[in-house]
Amino acid sequence: MTDVSVVIPVRDDAEHLRRCLEALAAQTVPPAEVVVVDNASTDDSAAVARSFGARVVPEPRVGIPAAAATGYDAAACAVVARLDADSLPPTDWVERVVRALDERPDAVAVTGAGTFADSPPVARTLLALLYLGSYYALGFLAAGHHVLWGSSMALRRSAWELASPRVHRDDPELHDDMDLALVLGPRARIALVPGLSVGVSARSLRGGRQWRRRMRRAFRTLSVNWADAPPWERWAARLAPAARHTPERETT
Repeated sequence: MTDVSVVIPVRDDAEHLRRCLEALAAQTVPPAEVVVVDNASTDDSAAVARSFGARVVPEPRVGIPAAAATGYDAAACAVVARLDADSLPPTDWVERVVRALDERPDAVAVTGAGTFADSPPVARTLLALLYLGSYYALGFLAAGHHVLWGSSMALRRSAWELASPRVHRDDPELHDDMDLALVLGPRARIALVPGLSVGVSARSLRGGRQWRRRMRRAFRTLSVNWADAPPWERWAARLAPAARHTPERETT
């Protein structure tokens, strides 16, 4: 066992969750705990989680920001890893999370990559490169540092304790992973580790409505955080010679 909590928010996604938990049960280095946040599900997601020995934490406020934050709050370990219900981690994913943070003692968080496992073979990697490549590149420019991807990421509990009071958990129309990265701030090192790759479903990219929803949430996430610290201030902080690689504390 190692000191890693894996947090999985879920809402009415029992079958994807079952496959994710099966993959976690086969890890070369098992997590110390799996925390499944039941976000007001009406299916048997909670029962599936319990059948795999996961700790189920209810969160009645519908929305991934609230569910993810509740899961991080509940996690007991020094490293808090995050998967989505449709994530399919390889058997050494937890081991890679531990190694990624051990090799980067100055990083407060690490984030990975993925492929769209339910797309045609030719498209699954290309789609991921286009989508995640754009997400990471544009997110870096907008934030002044790497952003996080909730389908495969991990952060130190100490970093979450600083960020917890400041994340916008009550706004369901935000991307919670991007919001957390922006709250951590440019002085906190977030490492992009391509080796933390998982399979995910392409369902969130199918149809114009899904794309519009994701783009709307991205712009809202940026605007909410830019109200606290606009991008030029973030880049100035990142480039400042004396910038410390620790999470930003709330200032008065």
